[in-house]
Amino acid sequence: MQATAFTFDPETRAGSVLLDDGTPLEFDAAAFDAGGLRLLRPGQRLRIEVSGEGDRRRVSFLTLQTF
Repeated sequence: MQATAFTFDPETRAGSVLLDDGTPLEFDAAAFDAGGLRLLRPGQRLRIEVSGEGDRRRVSFLTLQTF
């Protein structure tokens, strides 16, 4: 699945992404660390994996989308 980086706090390594339909999803430091990224800027395109359902749906993995 693809998304766009929306928020990111480099101190906590947590933030949020926007799905292509505008739905925001949060991610924590574990999801950020799983992708091996060092920094994230709002607007970057990402490849993500999602776990959970409904209100518990969260990003479990994210990395930069490469073309």
